[in-house]
Amino acid sequence: MTADRPWITADCVVFDMHGRLLLIRRKYEPFQGAFALPGGFMDVGEAIETTAIRELKEETGIDGEDPQLIGVYSKPGRDPRHHTVTIAYLFFVESAAAAAGDDAATAEFRDDWANLALAFDHNQIVKDALELRARLHATMGKHG
Repeated sequence: MTADRPWITADCVVFDMHGRLLLIRRKYEPFQGAFALPGGFMDVGEAIETTAIRELKEETGIDGEDPQLIGVYSKPGRDPRHHTVTIAYLFFVESAAAAAGDDAATAEFRDDWANLALAFDHNQIVKDALELRARLHATMGKHG
C-alpha cells in the first residue's frame, strides 16, 4: 500500500442473541487500550466480505456468516495514521465465546456497550448498525 492512496479496511458489528455487542480492546496505537469493533486491513486479492470474516476470526475467534452491509465510512481523519476507508458489516451469532487474538488485547461480548466511547468512528458505525438491525427485524422478522 502506498501512502498517497486511501487504505481499505472492514469493521464488524456483531450482536449475540442477548443483544450484547462484541468489542475488542486495542492492543496497539492508535487508541491503545480503547474499546473498538473488530476489523482490519484488506489483503490484495481479497473480497471485502472475506476481509470482514477473516478479521473477525483473527481478532476474536468468532466465525462470522452472512455479513450484512451497514455502510462505507471514508471521512478523512477517521484514522489518525492515514486516510482509511472502512466498509462495515453487521453479523449475528446465536452464542459464542470470544477470545482475543491478532491486534486485540481482549475480546468480549458487552451488555454495557451503549455507554462506551469507542475508538475511531465506531460509535457512529454501531448507531447505523442498530438502524439496519431494526429494518431487518421489521422486514424479515429475524434477529430480534
